Amino acid sequence: MYIDHKILIGKNGDKELFIYPGMANRHGLITGATGSGKTVTLKVMAESFSQAGVPVFLSDIKGDLAGTALPGEMNDKIKERLNKINIDPDTFHAKNFPVVFWDVFGKDGHPVRATVESIGPVVLSNMLGLTEAQEGVLTIAFKVCKDQNLPLIDLKDLRMILNKLGEERKDYTIEYGNVAPQTVGAIQRSILQLQEQGGDTFFGEPALDIHDFLETNTTGQGNINILHCVELFKSPKLYASFMLWLLTSLSYTLPEVGDLDKPKIVFFFDEAHLLFNDLPKYMLTNVTQVVKLIRSKGIGLFFISQTPNDIPNEILAQLSNKTQHTLRAYTPADQKIVKAVANSFRVNPELDTEKAILELGTGEAVISYANEKGEPNMVEKATILPPQSMMGAIDEGTRLMIMSRSPFKGKYDVAVDNESAYEVISKEREEKQKLEDEEKAKKEAEKAKKEKEKEEAAKAKEEEKKKREAEKAKKEKERKLKNSIPGKIARKATNKATTKIVDKIWKSIFK
Repeated sequence: MYIDHKILIGKNGDKELFIYPGMANRHGLITGATGSGKTVTLKVMAESFSQAGVPVFLSDIKGDLAGTALPGEMNDKIKERLNKINIDPDTFHAKNFPVVFWDVFGKDGHPVRATVESIGPVVLSNMLGLTEAQEGVLTIAFKVCKDQNLPLIDLKDLRMILNKLGEERKDYTIEYGNVAPQTVGAIQRSILQLQEQGGDTFFGEPALDIHDFLETNTTGQGNINILHCVELFKSPKLYASFMLWLLTSLSYTLPEVGDLDKPKIVFFFDEAHLLFNDLPKYMLTNVTQVVKLIRSKGIGLFFISQTPNDIPNEILAQLSNKTQHTLRAYTPADQKIVKAVANSFRVNPELDTEKAILELGTGEAVISYANEKGEPNMVEKATILPPQSMMGAIDEGTRLMIMSRSPFKGKYDVAVDNESAYEVISKEREEKQKLEDEEKAKKEAEKAKKEKEKEEAAKAKEEEKKKREAEKAKKEKERKLKNSIPGKIARKATNKATTKIVDKIWKSIFK
């Protein structure tokens, strides 16, 4: 609940435990075993920040956070908890909150899309599970696209530029580095796996404008942006990479504002351990730097997981608002974890923190939030307030009705396929193929012309040969005629009359 410009999270008797909005950008942690009440704490925080006019982003992995859009119902359990923390049930009003639904797959919320180039080679490599060498080739692909002004929008663009690099690798090796065909093939296989997980729907346009997460409603309440993750969470690598992209996008997009009276937005990262599983050291360094610097952009981050051990120490050191629900310690290793968690809080001489963590009931927690100076308060045991909105999922009809009233209805609903690397390279290839076909046709025409000229020359030569043979035959015939007896007689004839008679006889014989 938002009371007196403070966010009331829980109570210990009459002692109220607040988060100061101005300290929310010191980030926070919500941890505890399954069923210990983390979701309720998350809802209470999200509702309170919304009441304070602070937009919220949270991921709904089970689908049970959607009820935030509807008012809750007073029941015996809520009355019992209110009585336990000395809050008059008549002053605790059930209410709904301004919710905007989002969904990477565009089914249960407005589509969330990003362009390949906005994701960048580092996050995309993590998304694809690439090796260092494969990431190097992917980086070359991004660099080539930038140098050649080839927009990288969706996965077909990425596949096309990788094909181009593989086929024309000799042209790029000197300037960009070696591009092995085997490496290109491995990246293509990873992209195919990502497509099968539904990655095709995430990459494209219109791309999400991160500023849409920063909106408030007409009454000044911060929108609670709920990312429906039931399907997305089935692909943990894709989920983690998406959340990592959101974190880095916020850091790179929003301007420096310093410390504000209240944050511009608060992000809740559920199942936060997935963000850091198998994360390369250099990427962990980058994320740690983002967490350190993002507070100056007016952004508060809350990580939600089962134990603080799920969060790297470099990140834990940046989290000043901690809510620890119960942990179970059945083994010596578990007990060691509980002891380490207890020691991470500022000591309260009146509380055995380690014992308290093990004995906490559902909805109870040990809490230490930053005071007005940004210093951690002493750890306190507390009972968390109940949420004012409905707990649980909502039906499809209600979800569709809420989406139809969304301020972003129609903005992202229809995907568009603008000209990008795929179309540009395809056009280049078509033009190249056209030129090659024209050159081939020209060569074939020249070849056909030469063949025809050759045939005509051969024909002329053959006709000339026949002509010479005919003349030769004629001369041979004449020679034989001259050497024949009639010919000799004709040559010895003394007058023309006799010659004519002989010729006539000769022609009649050889006619």
